[in-house]
Amino acid sequence: MMQFFKPKLIECLRDYDRRTFFSDLAAGVTVGIVALPLAIGFGIASGVTPAQGLWTAIIAGAIIAALGGSKVQIGGPTGAFVPILAGIVAIHGYTGLALATVMAGIFLVAMGALKLGSLIKFIPYPVIAGFTSGIAIIIFVGQLKEFLGLDAQMPRHTLEQVWTIAQHLGETHGPALALGLLALAILILWPKKWQAVPASIVAVIVPTIVVVAMHPGVQTIGTKFGGIPSGFPAVNLPQFSFAQIQELMAPALTIAVLGAIESLLSAMVADGMIETRHDSNQELIGQGLANIVTPFFGGISATGAIARTATNIRSGGKTPVAGIVHSVALLIIVLVAAPLAKFIPLAALSAVLFVVAYRMGEWDNFAELARGPKSDFFVLLLTFVLTVTFDLTIAVGVGLAMAGALFVKRMEEITQIRLVTPESELELGGDSIREKNVPEGVLVFRIEGPFFFGVAEKLESALARALR
Repeated sequence: MMQFFKPKLIECLRDYDRRTFFSDLAAGVTVGIVALPLAIGFGIASGVTPAQGLWTAIIAGAIIAALGGSKVQIGGPTGAFVPILAGIVAIHGYTGLALATVMAGIFLVAMGALKLGSLIKFIPYPVIAGFTSGIAIIIFVGQLKEFLGLDAQMPRHTLEQVWTIAQHLGETHGPALALGLLALAILILWPKKWQAVPASIVAVIVPTIVVVAMHPGVQTIGTKFGGIPSGFPAVNLPQFSFAQIQELMAPALTIAVLGAIESLLSAMVADGMIETRHDSNQELIGQGLANIVTPFFGGISATGAIARTATNIRSGGKTPVAGIVHSVALLIIVLVAAPLAKFIPLAALSAVLFVVAYRMGEWDNFAELARGPKSDFFVLLLTFVLTVTFDLTIAVGVGLAMAGALFVKRMEEITQIRLVTPESELELGGDSIREKNVPEGVLVFRIEGPFFFGVAEKLESALARALR
């Protein structure tokens, strides 16, 4: 067990000193403040309560930091999970989501134990860009209802949501839209002047003050969810049946793959910023353990968060202690300030998620991939369209299958099979086949490139031509 279970925290604590602690402390508190509105927003967008999003950030964040394979990874609920988690909740309720999250955690631990972490980097970029951009569209469309203050029953699928919103545009609630635009303006303009205080927290606090002062009659956390409990969550065992396990196998595997991709991408970004190297297999184990434990406290799926990890590094985070401090900071905020959260307008949280969606999409790379091989751009568009119109399980599966098929085709194209003759050998500067004592009636072929099942037809054609 200990051969593959080596959390980075243990390594970092060997030479830990006071100076490093204070640096981690400042970074952890900062990223905890940044994570607060995101955890609430992702919880709501995933179909659960704000409290469940917060407790996911607290519990999963601490476990990922303590048991993961990166020195500076910050874990919690992320936008990548929103579409699939919301879909599971819509069909199976929270009990189904809890079971799927535990199953995904088991998959992740198994992937880490089997040292499959390095294989994640071989997932083609067009697939990642396609489903990431599709997720961004889903998040954006999913938040339009609250941003516009609409009182309409929203369907599950994105295209149907667009149609429903278009039908109810005339019912837009002015005060909600005004608060949403105020939050959006803060998110865009605040970082240009002031960077000491995170824009996301200001974009939530200012509209909340307006709600308390003016009572504009908009939807808030309090009116929709009854507020956020200030106590600790009760421990609950996820209920399940064998039939449920079968139904949730594909969604759980999708959560595991998405979690692995997001966490390892985040760890690689962190490596580039601080010139360290993460342990991809240990990171998967840490992510898996976090997802196994969190549902017992009412949490949802979690993974490494690129933006929060980058904030941690820029704020001075150096070891996993910063990630643990981030969770402690969130815990203190929940225990002390939870009653105030009921005044937060949902339109402001929607604005925060709009910005998350915009930054999440790979929009600049669409044009770049369009100028590259047509097959890559086709995979990108296919994955993107399937993500938006169907769901992530189908999109990722089809995208990976298409990418695999195109890879086989490319390998087949670069493999060359030539009949060896005395003349061709001399042209290539080699010895004549006569000097190699090749028996009469035996044909010799030179194979250049990968020789695998994909070139079987090419070999058959070469044999047919030689025997004519």
